[in-house]
Amino acid sequence: MATVGVVVEEVKKQSPQVKSFKLAPVDGSKLPRSSGGAHVTTSIQNGQEIIERNYSLTNDPDETDYYEIGIRRSDESKGGSIFWHDRIKEGDQLEISYPKNHFPLSFSAKHHVFIAAGIGITPFLAMASELKKKNKSFELHYAAPSQELCAFYSFLSSTYSAETHFYFSRTGKRMTTDLMDNQPIGTHVYFCGPETMVKEYAEAAKSYGYPEKNIHFELFTPPDFGPVYPFEVKLQNSNKVLQVPEEESLLDVLLKNNIEAPYSCKMGGCGSCAVEVLEGDIDHRDVFFTEEERKETKDILTCVSRAKNDCLVLNL
Repeated sequence: MATVGVVVEEVKKQSPQVKSFKLAPVDGSKLPRSSGGAHVTTSIQNGQEIIERNYSLTNDPDETDYYEIGIRRSDESKGGSIFWHDRIKEGDQLEISYPKNHFPLSFSAKHHVFIAAGIGITPFLAMASELKKKNKSFELHYAAPSQELCAFYSFLSSTYSAETHFYFSRTGKRMTTDLMDNQPIGTHVYFCGPETMVKEYAEAAKSYGYPEKNIHFELFTPPDFGPVYPFEVKLQNSNKVLQVPEEESLLDVLLKNNIEAPYSCKMGGCGSCAVEVLEGDIDHRDVFFTEEERKETKDILTCVSRAKNDCLVLNL
């Protein structure tokens, strides 16, 4: 993966649990232009371990002097958000990937409805900036426990006051799916937040009659499809047999064994890590393939999907 060296130019507290980080190129050059909904993969050295995480870009996509990301500190963190909040400071240097976008705006949309919960607000900040500059129609609905815990509240209130609607559960105002009902024909809806919220709103959008191509979402953690079990894979080209324990993904095991395996989002949402399965039944745990495609495809998304039985034979 091609990377760019950046320095942490500024750290801001956006709420008690969220910090934003301004990243500027180390060599003073321009960064690649991004697009609304894009993210970068950050790589941080922590002793012998490299912590690699994806974070949405929150600044104007036309801005090339710096990137900005927003990170929520999670007590369930496996090292990523805690490291960023507790250890990263202004002046630190790290490597980031070029921008990637698996959650792009649809410019065939007549109207855009953004629905965010918690840290799910981050991709919509850049999306709103892009649409505002192009005079496109959009609205933003943002749920948080309270105004105090609402990251980027001041920025949104001042920059997108006409488009933004806040829902603070501690004051009794909750966001509900009916905000998608009776929208103009040609509306596209976008969701980002906890998996349970994304699933609820995606199902509701279908029930309101939105075509599948008008429904867009992004997850920050891999989807939960229930318990996982160990399995083994055989690599057809080398006859190598690898064991995949329950606590690791197939992609993790391939990379650990120096197998050249493509990947990008690591969330089962982009399809970049697809590998052909020659034998065995796939336990699809992604949100990339439709139900129909799952019945027909011979590909497994190695970042999240597993074997239904004991063994898979891969075209690797």
